[in-house]
Amino acid sequence: MCGVAGILGQGSRTDLGQTVKLMSDAMVHRGPDGAGIWEDENVALAHRRLSILDLSEAGAQPMLARSGRYVISFNGEIYNHAELRRQLELRGPVPWRGHSDTEVILEAVDQWGCLRTLEAMVGMFAIIVWDRELRRLLLARDRLGEKPFYYGRVNGGFVCASELHAFRRIPGWSTGISRRSLSGFMRNGYVSGASTIYESVFRLPPGHFLEVCLDPSMDLTPLPYWTPVTDRDSQLQVEDEMAVAQLETLLDEAVRHQMMSDVPVGAFLSGGVDSSTVVALMQKNSNRRVQTFTIGFNDPQFDESAYAAEVARHIGTDHVSLEISPKDALSVIADIPRIYDEPYADASQVPTILVSRLAARTVKVALSGDGADELFGGYNRYLVTNRVWNHLQRIPMPMRRGMSRMMQSISPGQWEGLQSMGGTFWGALKRQSQVGDKALKFANIIPACNESDLYGRITALWGSEENPVLGVDGHGYPDLPLGNWALCERMMRADTLAYLPDDILVKVDRAAMAVSLETRAPFLDHRVVEFAQRLPLNLKIKQGKSKWILRQILYKHVPKQLVDRPKMGFGVPIGDWLRGPLRDWAESLLDERRLREEGYLSPQQVRTCWKDHLSGQRNFQYRLWAVLMFQSWLESVGRIENAGRT
Repeated sequence: MCGVAGILGQGSRTDLGQTVKLMSDAMVHRGPDGAGIWEDENVALAHRRLSILDLSEAGAQPMLARSGRYVISFNGEIYNHAELRRQLELRGPVPWRGHSDTEVILEAVDQWGCLRTLEAMVGMFAIIVWDRELRRLLLARDRLGEKPFYYGRVNGGFVCASELHAFRRIPGWSTGISRRSLSGFMRNGYVSGASTIYESVFRLPPGHFLEVCLDPSMDLTPLPYWTPVTDRDSQLQVEDEMAVAQLETLLDEAVRHQMMSDVPVGAFLSGGVDSSTVVALMQKNSNRRVQTFTIGFNDPQFDESAYAAEVARHIGTDHVSLEISPKDALSVIADIPRIYDEPYADASQVPTILVSRLAARTVKVALSGDGADELFGGYNRYLVTNRVWNHLQRIPMPMRRGMSRMMQSISPGQWEGLQSMGGTFWGALKRQSQVGDKALKFANIIPACNESDLYGRITALWGSEENPVLGVDGHGYPDLPLGNWALCERMMRADTLAYLPDDILVKVDRAAMAVSLETRAPFLDHRVVEFAQRLPLNLKIKQGKSKWILRQILYKHVPKQLVDRPKMGFGVPIGDWLRGPLRDWAESLLDERRLREEGYLSPQQVRTCWKDHLSGQRNFQYRLWAVLMFQSWLESVGRIENAGRT
C-alpha cells in the first residue's frame, strides 16, 4: 500500500521532477517509509512507500525492469506474486533482486505484455508503467476498485495520482467544481463513477486500464480488462453443500494469501457475519493469536463491541476494544475534509477513522469483511424490495401518491407514539426500531414508477425532485443493470459497481491510509466475486435470512447465537449530534448568507431542511450530513472563487 504519481508532458526534467515531488509529498501518509522519483525526457514518476513486502531497498520504487524498457510506480499488493514468479521462471532462471511483488509485475510485463499481466494478477492495485521504447504510459486499477486512481490533463500535460490532494500541489493548477458531480454527491453521499468533484480530473474505473502518449489530442477513454459476471445463463447448478464447500475453499485461500506480509497483520472485527468469517479463517490459518480491533459507543443503539468481544473470545483472538465517547467521535469531524479529499458523507466514516487509528497502534495491515454484503445479499433492502415492489404495482399511482403524502405528514415522533397503540398494524410497529425514520423512508418510495426509480428512492439522500444544487435540473437516478435477474439481484450488482467502490472502499482506504494502515478485503478476491455472482439467489437469501451460504461457513467456527442477530451497521447518532453538540458548527456552515454567496446550494431548501430537523418534525440527518460535508470540504480545500463555473 503506497501512493503513486506521474506526469507526462512537455517540460524540462527538472520542472517535471519538482512537480511530481510536490505531488508525492502531499501523500506522505500513504507511504511514510520511503520516497522515490524517476525522471526521463517528458516524464516523471513518483512513489511513496509503505513497506509491507520486502522491506529492503530491493523493493524500492519507482523500479526499472531488468531489460531497461519499463519503469513502474505501483500501489497495492499482488497476492499471487509467488505463483507468478514460478510461472515466469519456466522460460529460464530469473536473476531476481529481491522478493517484492513489484519486481514480479515488471518481469511479467516484460515477458507477457501489460494486458496478460493484468489478467494474471490477483490483488488490489493502482499501477503506472512507463514504456521507454514506445514512449507511452499505462495506467491500471484493480478489478473492484480497492485502490484509488485519478487522472487528467493539467497545464497541457497528463497527470495521474493516488489522491486528489496531489493535483492541488501542481503549480498553476486551477479547475472548477463540477455541479453535476455535486448533484450526484447530494443524491448518494459520495461522488460516483468516472467523475470527481473537479471538472478536469477523473477517476479511473475499477477493472480498467488507460494508455497515454505525448499527443495531447489522444482520446483518454479507459478500456476494461475485466468485467463482472453479467450473464445469468452462467449461473452455477450445484447442490447446497457443494456450493458451501467451494466457497469455503476460495475464501480460505484468499484469507491465507492476504495474511502474507513482512509486518504485523490484524483484522477489524464488528462481531457480524462478514468480519467474523474473515477472522475465523485467519485464526484457522495462523499459529499465533490474531489481533482484532473494534470500538464501542455508550449508546447501545450503535454499539456492537460486546458482540465482537464474544466472537473474539470464542475464536481465540488477541482482541482490543476501545469505548469511544461522543467527544472522541466529534473530534474527528474537523479532520474529515483532509482525510477524504473530496466531499464524502457516509457517517460511518467517523467510527472507521477511529478503529483505523486503534489498529494502527500495533499492526501495519488489517483485513476487513468489506464486499460481503453486496455479493451475498447482506443489506436489508435486498430482503424486502421484491415483495414491496410486487405489492406496490397492484396499487394505482394516484392512491400511492396520496398514501405517501399522508405518511409524510406524520413526524418521526408521532410515528413512535403510534407504537403504543393496539391492533395488528400497530402491534407490528412495536417490533420495529427507529419506526419514524423507516415509515418516512417507505413513504418516499411508494410513488416509484419503475424499478430504477424504486432503487434510487431507496438509496438516495436527496430525491431527484428535491435536488438542492443550483444550476442543475434534477439529478435523476442511475439505471439498474439490465438482465433477467430478480430485482434484488440487479440491486446487488448495481451496489457492486458503484456503492462498493465509490462509498465503502473509499471510506476504508482513506481512513486507514490517513494513519498509514494497509487494509485488505478477502471477499474482493476476484475469484470469490465471480463465484458469488454465479451463485443462485436462494443460496444467498434463504428463509428470510441474508448471506445464507456465508453463515454456513461461519457456523463451523462460531455458534449461531453469537452472530444471528439483526444487522446493525456501523453508524453514529448524527441526528442527535446535529441537534446537540454539533449544532453551532452546523449552523455556521448552513448560514443563509454564506450559502447565497458561495452559490452552489439553494439556501431556501437547505434552511428548510435544517429547521425541520431541529424541530424534530423530520429526521433529515443524512441529507444534512451530505450538505455539511460539502460545506466543510469547501471551507477546507475547495475553491469558492469558482462558484460561477459550471
